[in-house]
Amino acid sequence: MSTEASDTLVSPPTLGEGLSAAAAKVNAAMELLLPQPALIYGRVQAAMRYAVFVGGKRLRPYLILEGARLFGAPEARALRAAAAIEMLHTYSLVHDDLPCMDDDDLRRGQPTVHRKFDEATAVLAGDGLLTYAFEVLADAATHPSADVRCQLIALLARASGSDGMIGGQMMDIVAPEHDFGPADVIQLQRMKTGALFEFSCQAGPILAGAGTEDRDRMRDYARCIGLAFQISDDLIDVTSTAELAGKAVGKDQDMGKATLVSIHGVDGARREAHRLAEQAAALLKTYGPAADGLRSLPFMLLDRRS
Repeated sequence: MSTEASDTLVSPPTLGEGLSAAAAKVNAAMELLLPQPALIYGRVQAAMRYAVFVGGKRLRPYLILEGARLFGAPEARALRAAAAIEMLHTYSLVHDDLPCMDDDDLRRGQPTVHRKFDEATAVLAGDGLLTYAFEVLADAATHPSADVRCQLIALLARASGSDGMIGGQMMDIVAPEHDFGPADVIQLQRMKTGALFEFSCQAGPILAGAGTEDRDRMRDYARCIGLAFQISDDLIDVTSTAELAGKAVGKDQDMGKATLVSIHGVDGARREAHRLAEQAAALLKTYGPAADGLRSLPFMLLDRRS
């Protein structure tokens, strides 16, 4: 090959380019999957689509797509799982923003669903996204094996249920009434935020038929980045503004909720997040350059502003 020809080779995508490409692909998949507003009940479908397409980094879908690529699962199947996790994650945000929960007016820099529509429609839109996520996973287009589909469904149900995300949200609600220490905060964050990261990191290996060792390694990676992500989120709540964050800030401190930032201080929390990022990257060493994007991701999370 000539030098001139070599110079035209495309360099490997950066992490930012990879995230953008994954977001574009999953947005296109959700555009096709989500129902269009129809008939008298179209208002709830419009609210579902608004909630999903108002913005978002699509981080959980990226984890599924990268895991599928790493272990050799077809992208078309991974995109369906990626769409499902984004729908379920969005449902949790819609309900999280409700007046009976966090009572937020902004999400991703835009009016929350109950502000854009109304409270009852927001509840139903969240319910619709939650149930549709499982419908997508259950379809044979996600994987020809019913056993694989059932593994995904069961794993997501556990991750999002009372021993996962919902249980973590319950802990968050009662947090002001308790004197949480570091172990309690870590449990809360592992359930409320980390559980969906664990699903996202294991879905690719499951779709590819990878072994238990690979799935466990990806689960451990998810636990590290999930906690690092939440620490960075808490740092944003303390150090950022609503304009930069795209949502209200300072609410945890105002409500007296313990976080690793309030326990360790800003500098201590940043050190812990960096330690977790290093640990996450080390877990993927065995996969070599193929896992470069996943290894870089936790360090990117430390620098995010929204």
